[in-house]
Amino acid sequence: MIVEVDTDASHRTPTNAWNLYVGRDICSDVQAGLNHEWLVINGLGGYAAGSILGATTRSYHGLLVAALRPPVERTVLVTKIDEEVELPGGQLCKLGVNEYQDGTIDPQGFLYLDTVSLEGDIPCFTYRLGDHLTLDKRIWMEYGQNTTYVQYMAHGTAGDEASDAPIWLTLFPFCLSRDHHSTTQGALDWHFLVENLGNRCRVRAFEGAPIYYLIAGPSANFTPTGYWYWHVRHRRDTERGLPDLEDVYQPGNFRLQITPGQRVTFVLSAEAEPQTELGGPQHEGVVAQAMTRHQRRIKQLLAVADRSTNDLPGNDPVRARLVIAADQFIVARPEYTEDTAGNRQLHLSPDRKTIIAGYPWFTDWGRDSMISLPGLLLATGRYSEARGLLKAFASFSHKGLIPNRFPDSGAAPEYNTADATLWMFHAIACYLAATGDQTLLKDLFPTLKDIIQWHIRGTDYGIGIDPGDGLLRAGVPGIQLTWMDARVDDRVITPRHGKPVEVNALWYCALTYMETWAVRLSTDATQYGQLRTQVSQNFAARFWYEAGGYLYDVVDVEGVAGQNDASLRPNQLFAASLTRNLLSDAQIRSMLQQVTDHLLTPMGLRSLSPTDPAYRNLFKGDRVQRDSAYHQGTVWPWLIGPYIDVHLRVYNDRNALRPLLQPLIHHLWDTCLGTISEVAEPEPPFTPAGCFAQAWSVAELLRCWLLAVG
Repeated sequence: MIVEVDTDASHRTPTNAWNLYVGRDICSDVQAGLNHEWLVINGLGGYAAGSILGATTRSYHGLLVAALRPPVERTVLVTKIDEEVELPGGQLCKLGVNEYQDGTIDPQGFLYLDTVSLEGDIPCFTYRLGDHLTLDKRIWMEYGQNTTYVQYMAHGTAGDEASDAPIWLTLFPFCLSRDHHSTTQGALDWHFLVENLGNRCRVRAFEGAPIYYLIAGPSANFTPTGYWYWHVRHRRDTERGLPDLEDVYQPGNFRLQITPGQRVTFVLSAEAEPQTELGGPQHEGVVAQAMTRHQRRIKQLLAVADRSTNDLPGNDPVRARLVIAADQFIVARPEYTEDTAGNRQLHLSPDRKTIIAGYPWFTDWGRDSMISLPGLLLATGRYSEARGLLKAFASFSHKGLIPNRFPDSGAAPEYNTADATLWMFHAIACYLAATGDQTLLKDLFPTLKDIIQWHIRGTDYGIGIDPGDGLLRAGVPGIQLTWMDARVDDRVITPRHGKPVEVNALWYCALTYMETWAVRLSTDATQYGQLRTQVSQNFAARFWYEAGGYLYDVVDVEGVAGQNDASLRPNQLFAASLTRNLLSDAQIRSMLQQVTDHLLTPMGLRSLSPTDPAYRNLFKGDRVQRDSAYHQGTVWPWLIGPYIDVHLRVYNDRNALRPLLQPLIHHLWDTCLGTISEVAEPEPPFTPAGCFAQAWSVAELLRCWLLAVG
């Protein structure tokens, strides 16, 4: 494993901000290589992803996974490309890798794979084809389009005559047309509808299916085949107890010649009208412009982030890498208009942004968006997008709640959340602190006032205040309302019905913010102040568990007064990370020690103490097994955020923060290059699991890194 860290900001470009390299030790090891993944995005919810060896180890992998109704309806259209290189003299190098049902790996292109690097956000795969010849493959997507570029460039040794000779490159695309959550079973009498246009083809899996295009340069030639490849195995899906076999369709192959030093690019697009120049004499010129646009955009993201933290060193490679990672989750909910001819036009706007909770399978969730906003948008200087996101979610409020999630099918939002709405108050407070944008506060205040009133009088799912102590209670049978939201069929694994500790810390903060904002806007703040005082007077008295030296996780469980849940969980940290007014210094120090002793791991915090009878020491198996362990011990990297906040408050030592964050920084190499996973196993070696890229994991690591270096 090789790391190149650029420490000279004066010559920084998008490709050298911080390049991650995985070396031959990983690339030549089938198991290690198949455990490493890559991801690129298009800003619409669509993406391309795969293992670094090229095999699809998940049903979610694909070179073109298009968001047909951004940011949802993600559809796998092209899963991968296998390459064959014919060298001068006739030697054939097969660079593809596929795993089949019986465990066969064929071809074995990993034998040629030398390094995989992440240049900015573009993965580059370097194949060594002999002593004097290498082939680079780079993959990126057009921002705002369902279009993927796969670019190849050969390199010969200077002065070596044999390595200057042209080589033949044959590309074998594998095609599908399905929802990214599903798999495909082929049939001998099922032939995709393929229109051969010489060096490009138009593909549909069947009548009425989405149309997409495979486009090579003018020197290429397409030969139809129409083969099914049967029983491709997705090993990550095997581990998750999901359907793990799939048949994939090869419509044909593209053959072209490439000379060392020359770039040739294969374009995959689900756009209704790909650029007309693609495939023509100006093909590579159009692609070069696309690459320039892409690199310019990444450079601008880094420049904006630098300006937003101008009191910090400008040559921090860790921050640069995390800023690039943050961008992957920020996607558009586009607006569409029709021109006079009836053509539908897509418009991307900073006012219509949302946050994908995690790749590859999550959509945008209210809770995840609000928790992630400070790290993904504020720490990166993307203030207009933060403003638009806050306005958008506030506009969806219903009976005092913002959506818990937007279903992948594009159906109506779901509102089963007791905390997402309160996290929005915190996100707004962070935004105002960063920008001083009082106009947004004035615009949103009527909605925020209405939200508080709904919580006072009671809203859906039993969410409302207890007049006796001012605390917020929530819960109805069969519904999960907090971030610990695992559910197996009709059984909620961690119901936490009653008065959850972090919900009430957030409730206190929301009342505090509203009191301050009401005064700022010259409106009556009395009610907010009275409720805030009541919560403050009762919080520690109700939640402090003297015998354990930490906070109860839930009080008045299931509505039974005095019935308290003493499970040692990380949720209590928010009572000290979000505010300084609910606990004494002695209580905070004691709580932090208990959390450190029982929950802290190199990958984040366990969701439950190992001493608890309900603790699960594995996060593996089928859906029931995984969901049963999801919040019963499984480690969550994002929880390092509140832990760092409290640690800094107690010890006031920034130098102590970097050692806590370093394992997560190294995780940028471990699973999906350049990003952070959703969860990890609760016992050594704390193997990453869940989504290979999670928004709040990246967001909190970035936010905390700025605290550590500030």
